[in-house]
Parts: sequence; structure tokens; C-alpha cells
Amino acid sequence: MKRIIIPLFIALSSCINAFAVEDEGSCTSIMVGKKASSDGSVMTAHACDSYYRTYITIEPRKSFKQGELESYYFNNLHKEEPWDTRRVKETGQIVPPKSSTYKFINTAYPCMNEKQLAIGETTFDGNRALLNRNGVFWIEELERLALEYCDNARDAIRLMGEMAEKYGYVDWGECLTVADPNEVWQFEINGPGPGAPGAIWAAQRIPDDHVGVSANIARIGEIDFKDSENFMYCKDLKKKAKDLGLWDGKEPLKFYKIVGSGKPFSIREFFIFKTLAPSLNISLDDEELPFSIKPEMPVTPELMMSFYRETYEGTEYDMTQNLSIEVHRKIKDWDSAPYPECSYDEYDEVVKPISNFMSADLKALLNKIAPDVVKNRRTIAVIQCSYSWIAQCRSWLPDPVGGVVWISLDNPAQSPRFPIYCGATSLPESLGHCGQNSYREDAAVWAFRETNRIATIYWDKTRKLLEPASADFEKKMLEQDKALQNSYLAVYKKDEKAAESLLNNQTESFFSMVAGKWKELKGRVLEIFVRSM
Repeated sequence: MKRIIIPLFIALSSCINAFAVEDEGSCTSIMVGKKASSDGSVMTAHACDSYYRTYITIEPRKSFKQGELESYYFNNLHKEEPWDTRRVKETGQIVPPKSSTYKFINTAYPCMNEKQLAIGETTFDGNRALLNRNGVFWIEELERLALEYCDNARDAIRLMGEMAEKYGYVDWGECLTVADPNEVWQFEINGPGPGAPGAIWAAQRIPDDHVGVSANIARIGEIDFKDSENFMYCKDLKKKAKDLGLWDGKEPLKFYKIVGSGKPFSIREFFIFKTLAPSLNISLDDEELPFSIKPEMPVTPELMMSFYRETYEGTEYDMTQNLSIEVHRKIKDWDSAPYPECSYDEYDEVVKPISNFMSADLKALLNKIAPDVVKNRRTIAVIQCSYSWIAQCRSWLPDPVGGVVWISLDNPAQSPRFPIYCGATSLPESLGHCGQNSYREDAAVWAFRETNRIATIYWDKTRKLLEPASADFEKKMLEQDKALQNSYLAVYKKDEKAAESLLNNQTESFFSMVAGKWKELKGRVLEIFVRSM
């Protein structure tokens, strides 16, 4: 027993150390127009790459009586349970824009409503001189506002912008990627600077045949003030920019220069654009990248999922490219002869004892021993991810089955995905508990995290178990989605409750399957870990 406990203690210590990483609060969101996707769907996505809550709920419709106000809050991102309001503070109340709301899928950053309106998020911090804490709206509450009251991207952007200007935006610089079955937009917002509550914001439409990426950097460039079809922005944007000393009134107004800071792209935008459109010959040394690009291949859901597993392995940006070693193995063949006269197999093997999921402290140690042996790159998949999702908005299907999020908990390079449809009304019970503050067997995230963290320690070996299993589930999930569409279409006009049950049951059964498999794999990766000590 002692032999198992000691390695397990070391493994769990490594799990804790894995959270000691940089890029706190960072995320990646990809946007795909309907003519750029393989099936005509509009897609956006979100990876919540930090220490935020992992529970998921379906928030029901609400109605308001005349004169009733709706409250908005601070610190909804770190709750342990949906009912936990101990550290949550009300920031203000507003008159509801409508007398009733839409139902929506509620992740830490609210996700998708019943009308196939989906919103991804990335923080860009930006120009800190614009921060103004006088007001009501933090970014996650601005998303909630849009999902509760809007059924399309344009209206969502208008409402968020108007309400932020009227009641005050109090968060850091943020980008929201707002999609519906017809189009997808990039919305960027920051505070108004010192003084009265307000907001500075702009939005730019991704062309139907293009792909855009938001990765914690303000990206909207020159605004065409004559093009209302593809741009939206706050009132008096030019005057506000001038008054703040952020625009001289002579050069074209580039929005990222007002709300952002530094170079308007990073390796994540570059890598995705380079992969999708290699003929553009873009470079990491470029001063700017295009706001969006036309991909040279159709973007499938599978390709979107693969981007969220990306660590640049095998490319010139691979952080572990200098960390491979050749070792000589000698293994007893216990099955070929009775003990102790056993034969030995001997061979040389190239291994990577360290993965791209190494902590910041480990990178620093390696570079102390051998300067520049690890060139730090912010990968798309990161070990500190709380959850990630890819949303598809499909105009040719009824809303309840047309809108779907393919979601995973924990590191998306290791965890499998499962579907939640925007017409769902219930979720598996364990998805209602967060597991960020402690180990909890009743919290869904730990069905995956425990296995993933132990697997990370010997990733070169354990990935041979996790990656094929995840790929099999991905294939099965998308195949079952096609079958579910047919079943749903056959019953939804006749029996709404039966159609609703189909959606709930699909999430319940598929989640149960992937969570059960990852719990089973925990024993196998632990065995590899113990044998490798």
C-alpha cells in the first residue's frame, strides 16, 4: 500500500504545481463564417483557461412584472455551487429590456441561449487607463444580458453596447465573439476612463467566408464609419478617443490602439491563420495580421476541436523540441519463462520525459540549467483550462437541436467532449458542482482532471491511452448528432416534451459514457506512473 501512496502523493503534488502557470485569465476564441465552414454552420468557441468555476446549469426563462428590476452581480466566476452567494455582490439593478427572457446554457462565461445565440470570450486587459469601476456590468453579466434578451448577434451587440454606455462597464478590456445561425461578430469593449460610468466599444463582422481569432489581444483595426453593415461602435467614439488623448483625429482610427496595448496579435492567431491559409505567407514578425482570413480548406467541427488540442508539437514552435532523449531499455519478459530464468528484451527508445504542459516554474528551472532550451510559447491547449466549448449554430435545423456546444472539462488536449443542445432543459447532476476549490468526487470536472493530471507526468506513454479514446468519442459524438437530428425532426412538431427528452437523454448518456471511461483510464495511467518510478 505504501508503494502506491507515495507515487500518488507525488502525482497529486505535480497536479497542484501544474496550476502554477502564467497567462492567468487567458482564453482563445475562434469564429467561423457560414461559407467558411464545411456544412454551412456558423461557429464560435471559448476556452476558459484559468481558475474559474466548472459547474454548468440551464438557466430557465424568467418573466418580470411592470416596475420590477433585474439585478446584476460581481464574482459569479468563482462560486462552488449555483446557490452559493457568499462572496457574490450586487453591482446594480436595471429596468429589464423586455418582460421575459430566453433560456440559456450557463457556464462561467455564459454560453448559448435557446435561439442559437452563442457568445465566446477572451480578456485582453488592454489600456488600463480606461478602467472605471463606477457602474454595473462585468463582462460575464453583459453576456448574460445578451443571452437573456436577444435572438441574434446584431441585437446582442447593440444591447450590450447601449447598456454598458448607460449603466457603466467596470471590467478590464474584453472581447466577445457573438454568433447566430447567419453571422458572427467580434465585439471589443473597455472602460470609459476616469469619471462618469460608461464604455468604449466597437464590433466588426467576420465575413461569411472568413475565419477570425481572438486570443487575449484587441484585434479590431481601422473602423469604416460609413459601413454599418460590418461595423458597430459606441456613441461619440471619435470624440471620446480624442478627449482621452488616444487618437489625433488625423490618422485612420484603429480601435485596438485605443482600447488595447502592444502588438495586435500573438502566436495563437498567427498559428491558426497560418494553418488555414498557408499561401498568405504571414509571419510572427509582421506588425499586424489581417483581421480575418479566408481559409484554404473547409473548417469542420473536427478541425475546430483539433485547434483546441494544439500545443504546436512537431513544429518549430514546439517548446519540447530540445528536450527529447534516447534511453536504453531492458525489460524482463515475465511471460516467456518461469521465474527467475526470464529473458530480457533490450532496445533504444527516444522519449520526451517533459510535455508541453510543463509549469512556468519548470520552464524557468530548465532554462536556468541550459539557457534557452525552452522557448516559451503560449499554446492553445493549456493544463489550467477549466472548460472549453465549440458552438455550432445551424440555420437549417429547428433552434433546439440546431444550436449545440461540444464541451470538455479540464485540459482540452486530454479530455473528451460531450454535447449540450440549446434546447436542453436538464443536465447530469455532477455538472452542477464545481471542483476548483477542492477534490470532489461529485463534481464532473474531477472525472477527467484526476486522470489527466496523473497522465501528464508521463505524457509520452499515457497519451497512447487517452488520445485514441478521445478520438473515438469525438467520432461517435458527431455520428450520433446526425442520428439525433433525424429523430428530433420526426417528433418535435408532434410532441415537444418527447423531443426535449431526446436532447436531455443524449447529453446524459454521452456524458456518462465519457466520464465513466476516464475514471476507468485513471487506473491504467496510475499503473504506468507507478511502473515508471
